[in-house]
Amino acid sequence: MAATKIYIVYYSLYGHVETMARAVQRGANTVPGVEATLWQVPETLSDLILKKVKAPPKANDVSEIKPEQLPEADGFVFGFPSRFGVMAAQFKAFFDATHELWASQALAGKPAGIFWSTGFHGGGQELTALTAVTQLAHHGMIFVPLGYTFGRGMFEMNEVKGGSPYGSGTYAADGSRQPTELELQQAFYQGEYFAEIAKKLKSHPVPA
Repeated sequence: MAATKIYIVYYSLYGHVETMARAVQRGANTVPGVEATLWQVPETLSDLILKKVKAPPKANDVSEIKPEQLPEADGFVFGFPSRFGVMAAQFKAFFDATHELWASQALAGKPAGIFWSTGFHGGGQELTALTAVTQLAHHGMIFVPLGYTFGRGMFEMNEVKGGSPYGSGTYAADGSRQPTELELQQAFYQGEYFAEIAKKLKSHPVPA
């Protein structure tokens, strides 16, 4: 059987989500028979604005993805920063451009997971995921949450940790905080966990 292709599609302004995405990819690629690749959604901010907000350069080893490429994958893990409890506008714009895929239900039955970055505790560690699920539902995709399968790491109380049963997450604070080792462990685990499920679904596809 051909490899299970997982696309890890993300948007990252300051690098926090990119760091998480790479951990998700590493985890997914530990599963035999899985090929996980990274993709960026297109930027919508001008170069002038990016300069004014002091955004670092985009990763030059990750290609931009177009909506029409999505059906090539067997599953997706989508990552984005939160903006007032919902996904960043750049990622929403990408989903808005998938109208033709929605019309044909080309993504129906494909599994999808979510990870994210927020500023602080009230920034949407759960709400961002909940509001993103609407995008998956309209496409007929199968949302794959983590639940509490990460074990003891889900109940950590001695350090600040992002994430929730909906997926892995990190806190950026004022932008200076980077994903911690525990947050990256959860992202790695999410990639591995998701890849196992995507692999099983490919071998037993959902009826069209």
